[in-house]
Amino acid sequence: MRSSDFLATHAVFTQAEFVSARASEGGSARTADSLLARQLAAGRLLHVRRGLYATVPPGASPATFQPDPYLVATKLADDAALAYHAALQFRGKTYSVWHRFTVLTKTRLRPLHFRGDDFVGVNPPRALHGLPEHGGGVVTEPHAGGVVRVTSVERTLVDLLDRPDLGGGWEEVWRSLEMVEFFDLDAVVSHALRRSSALLAARVGYFLEEHRDALFVEDRHLEPMRQHAPKQPIYLDRKREPGRLVKAWNLVVPARVSERTWAEVS
Repeated sequence: MRSSDFLATHAVFTQAEFVSARASEGGSARTADSLLARQLAAGRLLHVRRGLYATVPPGASPATFQPDPYLVATKLADDAALAYHAALQFRGKTYSVWHRFTVLTKTRLRPLHFRGDDFVGVNPPRALHGLPEHGGGVVTEPHAGGVVRVTSVERTLVDLLDRPDLGGGWEEVWRSLEMVEFFDLDAVVSHALRRSSALLAARVGYFLEEHRDALFVEDRHLEPMRQHAPKQPIYLDRKREPGRLVKAWNLVVPARVSERTWAEVS
C-alpha cells in the first residue's frame, strides 16, 4: 500500500500499523520509517507520541490541527478502550464536557497531554484481572473515519458506580447516567455481580430502584442485587459522608444524592 493511500484511510495510527501495511507490499521497516519521517517533514503527519501519528487533512495546518481524541485514545495501547466518563461522552451522554479521557488498559500507560487533551490509563478492576476484554462489555464502533474501542453503556454504568471519582463525583455521574435512555438491564446485573462487591451491588441496585419507571426496572433485576448487598449498613461514599439509611440496600446515602440537592441550584 502506498503511503498516500494509507494516510487517506487512517486518521490516527501507530508506527507498527504503518510498517505492517508497507510490509504487505514488500517494503522494509527501514523504508517505512523513512517514509514516515518524510511525511512528517512535509506537514502531512503529526507526531502525537512515540510510535503514534495523526494524519493532517489537506488544507489543515499541522501547527493547529486537533486530531480526534477518541481515535487517539483507542491507539494508545493494543487493548485500549475508552471508559468511565469518556465512554459516556463519546456517546454524547455526559452532563459536562471534559478534555480528560480515561483509557482502560492492562498496560502501564504513561499519561499524555496533547493539544489541550489529557489521556490517562486505568487498569481493569482487580476482580476482572485475567479475564478477556477487560471482563467484557467492550465494543468497537466506527467513528470519524476510524474505529473506537469503548465500554458499553451497561459496563460504563457499573464502572462509574464502582469508581465515581473517575466520573467526576456523584452529581456528574448521576446526571450523566440519567441522560442514557436505555440500558440492557440483564447486562447491567451481570456486570455488577461479576465484581463480587457487596457495596457495588448495593450502589447499582439503589440506582436502578431510584430509576425504576424511567428504565423499566423489574423486581427480577433488583433481587440479585439485594442478595449480594451488604448485611450491615455501609456508606454509599468511601469518604463515609453521613446521610439517610436506605434499609433495602443497607446504604447510608448523603442527602445531596438521595434528594438531588444539586438540582436546586442548577
